[in-house]
Amino acid sequence: MTATTLEAPPAGAPRVNPPSRNPAGTLLTVLAWVVGVLFVLPVLWMLLTSLHSETDAATNPPSLFAPLTFDGYANFFGAQTGTSPWPALLNSLTASVLSTALVLVLSIPAAYALSIRPVRKWTDVLFFFLSTKMLPVVAGLLPVYLIAQGIGMLDNIWLLIILYTSMNLPIAVWMMRSFLAEVPVEVLEAASIDGCSLTRTLRTVVVPMVLPGIAATSLICFIFSWNELLFARVLTATVAQTAPVFLTGFVTSQGLFLATVCAASVVVSLPVLIAGFAAQDKLVQGLSLGAIK
Repeated sequence: MTATTLEAPPAGAPRVNPPSRNPAGTLLTVLAWVVGVLFVLPVLWMLLTSLHSETDAATNPPSLFAPLTFDGYANFFGAQTGTSPWPALLNSLTASVLSTALVLVLSIPAAYALSIRPVRKWTDVLFFFLSTKMLPVVAGLLPVYLIAQGIGMLDNIWLLIILYTSMNLPIAVWMMRSFLAEVPVEVLEAASIDGCSLTRTLRTVVVPMVLPGIAATSLICFIFSWNELLFARVLTATVAQTAPVFLTGFVTSQGLFLATVCAASVVVSLPVLIAGFAAQDKLVQGLSLGAIK
């Protein structure tokens, strides 16, 4: 039997120290988990409450181990009232998807002009876009209502599509401008030398490169449109009623049906959650695009 000997490192070789624990990093990790749990806890509580009966949901303190039931979801889908939520859900989906598509069609060329081919005083243009978000929504509600009444657009889904497009366009231009600023100019010059027109350059070169940013912008605009309540509440009645407006119908003079409201909130939140999970990879890439130089 021969003994195994350890060879000494060569002279002048750098000494590798064993990795050490970072207390600050551990503390930040624990803090991140605590903040994440605090954000998720209300959602889990809402989900649990939606699975209780109205009597158990109204108890104070609430009963955690009460029997589970789907009565809240049955009431939301019209088991007692006979009112279906599907028209309102389809209206919200139509307004959100179409307005988001219009926002992308308008914001990408505008962002291209402000980043890759900057116009004169482009900072003033960006400030003008941002200043449109400084006006309180309620301040513009009455003029919009009077204009919609004058042109016969009340309770019309196309009015909401136009409003949601105009409301989300400034933030989309700001976001897309930051994403397009990361596109190498050399790639665009090569496309121009190859004879690509501006439209073809945007479609075949720019859009694939900033696809994560487009996904992030689309998701944010979709969420803003889906959750909008004030304009939809005032400007619609029955034909163009959206899901948030339908949800508020469960708060009546007879009382607050807590289990049904929680069930309705879970159902109304599902499209946003599904869209977020489906685009989570692109969303993370888009939100972190340009963060590291």
